[in-house]
Amino acid sequence: MEKTAFRPSRKDTLLTRRYIEGLIAEGKHVIIFENRVLRVDPFIKYHPGGEKPIKHMVGRDATDEINALHSEEARQRMHSYQIGRIEGTWINFLPPIQGGKFRAYTEDTCSSDEDSTTPEVFSGSSQDGSIPPSPIFDAVDSKSTVRQRKPTGTALTDQPQAKPAFLDARTREEIILDTAKYPSLDPASQEEIKRKYRELNERIKAEGLYDCNYSCYFVECCRYTLFAGLSYMFLRMGWWATSAFFLGCFWHQLVFTAHDAGHMGITHNFHVDTVIGMFIADYLGGLSLGWWKRSHNVHHIVTNEPEHDPDIEHIPFFAISHRFLTSLRSTYYDRIMTFDAPARFLLKFQNYSYYPIMMLARFNLYVLSWEYLLKGQAPKRGPAWWHVWFELVGQVFFWTWFGYGVMYKTLPDASSRIIFLLVSHIVSSPLHVQITLSHFAMSTADLGVGESFAQKMLRTTMDVDCPTWLDFFHGGLQFQAIHHLYPRIPRHNLRRTQKFVIEFCRDTGIPYAIFTFYDGNKEVISRLGDVAKQVRLMEECRKSIAEGGVFSDHH
Repeated sequence: MEKTAFRPSRKDTLLTRRYIEGLIAEGKHVIIFENRVLRVDPFIKYHPGGEKPIKHMVGRDATDEINALHSEEARQRMHSYQIGRIEGTWINFLPPIQGGKFRAYTEDTCSSDEDSTTPEVFSGSSQDGSIPPSPIFDAVDSKSTVRQRKPTGTALTDQPQAKPAFLDARTREEIILDTAKYPSLDPASQEEIKRKYRELNERIKAEGLYDCNYSCYFVECCRYTLFAGLSYMFLRMGWWATSAFFLGCFWHQLVFTAHDAGHMGITHNFHVDTVIGMFIADYLGGLSLGWWKRSHNVHHIVTNEPEHDPDIEHIPFFAISHRFLTSLRSTYYDRIMTFDAPARFLLKFQNYSYYPIMMLARFNLYVLSWEYLLKGQAPKRGPAWWHVWFELVGQVFFWTWFGYGVMYKTLPDASSRIIFLLVSHIVSSPLHVQITLSHFAMSTADLGVGESFAQKMLRTTMDVDCPTWLDFFHGGLQFQAIHHLYPRIPRHNLRRTQKFVIEFCRDTGIPYAIFTFYDGNKEVISRLGDVAKQVRLMEECRKSIAEGGVFSDHH
C-alpha cells in the first residue's frame, strides 16, 4: 500500500499545486479564493445555489466568481473552510465535472513534478499535469494554439458517434475567430484584465452603484398594482381576454424584481431578498425561485458553454451551436442531449419556430419548477433548508387563486378558459425573448480555463440599446453584459454603470457587444438559421450516402 505524504492542517500553511491536485484526485472539492485554499465539501450540499456552480470551480481560482455572486457575509463565512494558502498566480485546473483528470498525491509521485506550473494558452493545468487542456479539444501540435476535438469528445454516448468533418472545422474556425478578436489568453494578459476588473468593482462601489434606490421600487410597485387592478376589474366585467392581457403584463413585470431579489440586488440581505423573490415568483407567478437560482447560478459561471449552461440547452427545440448536433452530455441535467429524429426535424425550422415556442415557454417553467420542488433538488439543510417548504406553500397559494379561483370558478366555459390561459401567457412571452436575446447570438467557443471571468462574460453576452423611457419594458435585461460582470448591482443603476464598463472594455481591448432590440433579434434568428442550415446539410449528406449505398470511406 502506498504511503500518503504528511498533510498540513494549519490554515496559513503554504500548499503546493501538486498537493492540491492530490486532494481533488481524492474527490475533495477544493477551490482557490483570494489566495486561500478552501475545501468546501462540508458546505456543498447546503449551498443555496446548488452543487453545480461549486463543482465547476473545483481546482480553479474562483475569486471573481465568488465576489460577483455572493454577499460580504457569505464571503466571510467561506474563510471557515480554509485549509491553507497559495502564493503567486494560480493556473487553473480543468474541473472534474468538465472532464479533468487528477493524479493522486503520494511520496512516489510528488517529488519530480511538485512545482511544475508552466501554463499553456488553452491549458487547464500545468504542462505535465494529469489532465488534458480541455475535454473537448487537444492541441493540433505542440506549437499550435488551435485545438481539435478528441475522438471521443464530449458527445458522450455508450458508443462514439461519427459526425461530419465540417463540424470539427467549424469548431476550430470559431476558436480562431475568438482568439483573434479578443485579448491574448496568455496568463499575463488575463491577470491584467482581472486586476482592472477588480479595480473597476471598487470604483463602482465608490460611486454608490451597489446602493439600491428604493424610490424606483415604489414606482415599480405602482405599475404592478395598476396591471393587477386592471386585470381584476376587467375580470369582474367579464372581459376575459382584456383581463388576461393585463395579467400577462403583471407577470412580465414581476419577473424583473424576482430576478433582482434572486441576485440579492434589493436589500443585499440573503434572507430578506429571498422572501421577496419567492413571494413574487411562487405566490404571484407560480414559478419556483429556488429552481431558477439553481439553474441561473450555473449559467453565470459557465455562460454559453453547450455542455454545461442550462440556459442554452434546449434540444430538441433549439440549438445555437453546431456542437449540439453531436449529442453532447449535459453536466447540468446529467443526461445526453440526443440529436435524434425529433431534433433533426425540429431544428431544421428553428429560426421559424423560435417566436411561437417563446410564446408558450412559461408552461415549461411550471414543469421545471415542480420537478425541482418534488424531486428533492432543493437544499435540505443549511441556510436555505426552509426554502422548499415556503415555496410549496407558495405554489399551493398560486394554483388556488389562479387555477381554482380564476380559471375554474370565474371563467364560465372551456373556450373562455383556453383563451384566458393563452392570452395571459403569450403576453408575458417577450420576457423569454429578452432572456435568450442576450446569449443566443453570442460565442459558444471554449477558450479554456485560462480565460478571465470578465472576458468570458463579455465574450458570451450582449447588451441591448434602448431609450431610457423603455427601461421598464426590458427590466434591466437590456444590460445583461454589465449584469454578468456585476450581478448584485441593482438594475436601476445598470445604465449609470454602463459608461464605466465601456471605459473598461476600451482599456482592456475587450469588445463590448451592444445591439438595438431589432438588430439583436436579427442576430438570434441568423444564428438559429445558420445551425438549421447545418442540420439540413447533414440530412442531405445522410440521404446521399443511403441512396448511393456508401458504407465506407472513399479517398
